[in-house]
Amino acid sequence: MARVTGKYERTAVAGEEIRAFVPRPLPPADPPLSLDSDSMRLLGRADNELNRLSLASEMVPSVDWFIYGFVRKEAVISSQIEGTQATLVDLLRFEAQQDEDAAPNPEVQEVCNYLEALAYARSQLRRRDGLPISMRMLNGAHKRLMKGVRGSDKQPGQIRRSQNWIGGTRPGNAVFVPPPPSALNGILSDFEKYIHADDDLPPLVRAGLLHHQFETIHPYLDGNGRIGRLLVTLLLEQWDLLAQPLLYLSLFFKRNRDDYYRLLNAVRIEGDWESWVRFFVEGVATIAKEATDTARDLFALVSADRARALAAPASSVMAVRLFEALGQHPIVSIARVTELLDVTKPTATRAVNTLVDAGILTETTGRRRDRTYSYAAYLDRLRVGTELEG
Repeated sequence: MARVTGKYERTAVAGEEIRAFVPRPLPPADPPLSLDSDSMRLLGRADNELNRLSLASEMVPSVDWFIYGFVRKEAVISSQIEGTQATLVDLLRFEAQQDEDAAPNPEVQEVCNYLEALAYARSQLRRRDGLPISMRMLNGAHKRLMKGVRGSDKQPGQIRRSQNWIGGTRPGNAVFVPPPPSALNGILSDFEKYIHADDDLPPLVRAGLLHHQFETIHPYLDGNGRIGRLLVTLLLEQWDLLAQPLLYLSLFFKRNRDDYYRLLNAVRIEGDWESWVRFFVEGVATIAKEATDTARDLFALVSADRARALAAPASSVMAVRLFEALGQHPIVSIARVTELLDVTKPTATRAVNTLVDAGILTETTGRRRDRTYSYAAYLDRLRVGTELEG
């Protein structure tokens, strides 16, 4: 007999009767979640890969290089899953602009909002008087996520008060209808309790269960997918599985989108929590390994290029300072370098030219004026998986 993971509640929307799914509280029961030997081996692999990623971040001289890049990679990919047409390079080009008053295009703004939402939530976790992971914290992140972009008219930062749906043109022909708003208070209370409950299940498994439950509840009118993926990042940090947000798990979901949605539905329809957990844990193991390999590759590149910057015939203190700034400013202009280093334009130009001559920076515009320069080798490695699909 298949496990029952929820019930359907009949309700009416715009005069049309619909069946909204109301999930049972976590953890899975009747029967409890079963982790077979293959699942345990996969879980061990995922834990090992997370440990390797943590170790790799501790061994590099400046973990800020990787946090900056990996957080932006996750922000871009998570936004792309929701249809945002912005790449990592689009985001970095905007951040390279000197004019702080310049507004990004709407697509890039969505990614910037994701970064602000994550920064807010992580700051709450680190503050002694900050919020724990809770709906109140997620509401604050959601408010920042939706500010001034698509969906900004759909109650940012507030639990929905009307019915939403996934797929189809209306609830009546939707692929999936989440719980009715009248049921959300109780469901979300159970959701919060499970985040902080004592549970014998491994933390990675619990993170996978909570991500799925959040996606099923769909508590907001818009932005649920991004907040649901951000939740995983926060859980890994709160439970000391990863000290820094270096896991861009959205890349696994993007690559395996059909399986992702199929397995989400399999839990609701067939009670198959086990297949979902294996998929989620495999994603963590796969992306953690890739992130470790990328971090090591970037570290080797940065170390070699640092040596080239120091050995360049025209090397100077300012050229080296500029190189060290490239981790968080991989695309720059002369005006931006002037600001970053607090130097005159001629000094900034000499620093840039030194790194161009050393083969570290590449001019990207082909113009004679208002040129921009990129740390191309660094970006080529970092942006894998962030380009738009044809």
